Amino acid sequence: MVNRTFTQPAIVSPFVQLWQNRYPQAVVIPDDDILALEPGAHDLVIHAMALHWADDPVGQLIQCRHALRPDGLCLVITLGGQTLHELRSALGQAEIEITGGLSPRVAPMGEIRDLGGLLQRAGLTLPVADAAPLTVSYESALHLMRDLRAMGETNALEGRLRHMTRRDVLLRAVQIYAESFGTDDGRVPATFEMITLTGWSYDASQPQPLRPGSATQSLADALGTQETPLKD
Repeated sequence: MVNRTFTQPAIVSPFVQLWQNRYPQAVVIPDDDILALEPGAHDLVIHAMALHWADDPVGQLIQCRHALRPDGLCLVITLGGQTLHELRSALGQAEIEITGGLSPRVAPMGEIRDLGGLLQRAGLTLPVADAAPLTVSYESALHLMRDLRAMGETNALEGRLRHMTRRDVLLRAVQIYAESFGTDDGRVPATFEMITLTGWSYDASQPQPLRPGSATQSLADALGTQETPLKD
C-alpha cells in the first residue's frame, strides 16, 4: 500500500530465524530492551508482534526512529487491548467465585488511541493507527490455553501466581467461557486485536500542516452548509 521501494529494511522480532529465512536481505534482530540497530541505517523498520511485551514501548519506538533515515518508515504490528477479552473475563470470574480473589492473568495491552499517541511521543511524523480484530475458534478454552503456550504467549506478569492454577478454577473458567461466549456449533471464539501503527522519520519534503489562521475557505463552505454565529 506504500508506493515506495525499500532497500535497507530492518525487522525487530522475537522470532529472528523465521524472519531471516523469509527475508535474507534484511537486518533481523531480537526485541531486546536495547535494540541492535545502527542509527540512520535503514529506510524501513518493522517491529513485528513484540511491542505488547515491551517494558518501555515508547523507548522501542524511539530506537526505531533513530535507526531510520530521513523520510523512513516505521511499521509496527502488535496486539491491542481487546485481545483475549473473553479469556480474561472467564478466568477472572472463575477465580473470584472460587478463591475470593483475583490475580493477574492476561497482560494489559494498549488501546488503539493510546498506541497511536505513542508514535507522536516517539517523534514520528504522519502517524496512523489502525485496528483489525481477528476472531478464531477453539474446541474449548483449554485448547485456546494450550495454543497460547505453544505460541510463547503465556502469562509473564511480575505479579502472576507462582504455582499451578487450581483445577477447579480452570474447569469453572472453561464452563463460564462456553456459557458466555460459546457458539451454536459448540466451539468458543477468541479475539486477537491486530493493531497496525505507521509513522515516518522527519523530512522537509513531507506534507506540513498549514499555519493556524491561514485558511482561505471556511469549513461551512467546504461542507455546503450555512454558518450560524454563536451568541456571546
